[in-house]
Amino acid sequence: MNTVPAAIDEVIIDEHCDTGQPIGLHDIVGRDRPLVIRGLCRDWPLVKLADQSDTAFARGLAALDNGSEVDALLLPPGEDGIIGYNADFDGFNYEHHRVSITRGLQRLAHYSRQEAAPGLAMQSALISACIPGFLDDHAVPFLDRHLQPRIWIGNKVTTPAHFDEYHNIACVVAGGRRFTLFAPEQARNLYVGPLDFAPTGAAISIARLDRPDDPRYPRLKLALAEAQVAELRPGDAIYIPPMWWHHVESLERINALVNYWWKHTPANGYVPETALGCLMHCILTFKSLPPAERAAWRGLLDHYVFDDSDAASHIPAARRGILGSLTPEQLVELRATIRRYL
Repeated sequence: MNTVPAAIDEVIIDEHCDTGQPIGLHDIVGRDRPLVIRGLCRDWPLVKLADQSDTAFARGLAALDNGSEVDALLLPPGEDGIIGYNADFDGFNYEHHRVSITRGLQRLAHYSRQEAAPGLAMQSALISACIPGFLDDHAVPFLDRHLQPRIWIGNKVTTPAHFDEYHNIACVVAGGRRFTLFAPEQARNLYVGPLDFAPTGAAISIARLDRPDDPRYPRLKLALAEAQVAELRPGDAIYIPPMWWHHVESLERINALVNYWWKHTPANGYVPETALGCLMHCILTFKSLPPAERAAWRGLLDHYVFDDSDAASHIPAARRGILGSLTPEQLVELRATIRRYL
């Protein structure tokens, strides 16, 4: 079995060309695989400061800070910087705090001088709320300016494999990050923790990728054999398709990443903010049914949801209901019907 991870597909933005020309949104939406975009954000002012030194970057970022507090996780040194559960699995292995970005940067500077430092991660901070001046000089040319980016800052912290429901472009601003990605079908081999009790809200793999021989997780090697890996430096970016599992390691004493999430909505389609509620409802509804009934419902779900064929082509367009294009009024009525069923 091949256990050497494959490289993620890459494109390179040449330093002599306009970053708006070599790649556009049309090159990304519809991809079913991740894509590394080398040099996409190399001209960002904060990236140039990071190229000078950690101190220059921290000062530049602190100058943009408006003092608003953001979520921060603090992990004891013994946790190896890996976000997860405590030993009893009844809580998490970090303390949650609220700090300003400047205060967090000061703690990172302090920890950088320690041999065995705590892990610190300022997580998913809405840029418009804490460093709004960032938006003036830092942008991805082909992304809608209305997208709200978030910033992630910390030291050597690892977020275990998890998935998002959104298209995601993540830009490394300082330090380095190693991304290990798995296709959606690898979920069964990643030993995912509880859906409704997860660190930072996203269900995570509880198997450590650096311990492939752990006898508790024998299928982990199957996932690792199909993994795709890339290491990104300041100015590089990565596109992660929806539902792909991604394990993210921050490699330096100070790291920063800015990401953009969005959902692609078809012209006549309806896309909810999250489908996790549907997944949980399906588990409650179908998991305990007798095998024959469960198989019958699987057939209906395949027919109406997952098959690409048009299940309503034989029905007059005006009578297709939920199987056709829905008006805003029909959506309201449909939601009310679903609530009655629930």
